[in-house]
Amino acid sequence: MSRNIIVTGASGSMGAEAVRALALAGNHVLMACRNIDKADAVRKSILSEIPEASIDLEKLDLSSIDSVKSFCSSIEGMKVDALFNNAGIINREYRLTSDGFENTLATNYLGPYCLTRMLLPMMPDGARIVNMVSLTCRFGKVDRDFFNKGKESFRQLGTYSDTKLALLLFSIALSRKERRIHVNVSDPGIVNSNMLSMGRWFDRLADIFFRPFCSSPEKGVSPALKALSSDCDLNYFVGKTHFPVKERYLSHPMADWLWNETEKLLHL
Repeated sequence: MSRNIIVTGASGSMGAEAVRALALAGNHVLMACRNIDKADAVRKSILSEIPEASIDLEKLDLSSIDSVKSFCSSIEGMKVDALFNNAGIINREYRLTSDGFENTLATNYLGPYCLTRMLLPMMPDGARIVNMVSLTCRFGKVDRDFFNKGKESFRQLGTYSDTKLALLLFSIALSRKERRIHVNVSDPGIVNSNMLSMGRWFDRLADIFFRPFCSSPEKGVSPALKALSSDCDLNYFVGKTHFPVKERYLSHPMADWLWNETEKLLHL
């Protein structure tokens, strides 16, 4: 049965693979992307392979709350059977968005949070939400200064890890509050994509010695595709397997605080 599925970051390597696989399975896919030109090129490439594919495109910049709201307004009335929060970034330097949030925090956590919350009324019972997390969650930290960290606290990988942990904690809270919807998380592992480029001198060495052992984008997105069709709740999909989210995350002491503070911050 055809479903309406939204994929964020759909012009990236894993996002494009997700769109291709979902469209090939007969679903209607809505590509939600910041770079419309790049996304349109991906869309046309997929349509050249699968002429019968049903793929639409809408602009969405997750670092901007106004963009998230505009996106949701543009698809008002659409039935959303599944949402794949795939988009994510690793910023090299500290910079603020137009809303005054650190860019990694906005793109990896606040944007997906706001988008998901605003789409819930469009989602029928049994709909699926899959949030792309990371193996770095185990190194992340969420404390009462989470939203107030300045330039001196910014760490390229550390900040990324913190935001992915926050997305995992959001997934847990959302699943508990919205039991009519299947909420799961997916971990792509280490994928051969542009996100591996940290903008550092050792990137060239990594290209030579490390990239050949990384998973392909197709392999990296495979767990998420399984999650999008699963009736599980709060499972962690990685590689060829999945298992319930671990207790250390389920009982995280900051989970309720994070939900409440984010709701207030975004005026939801």
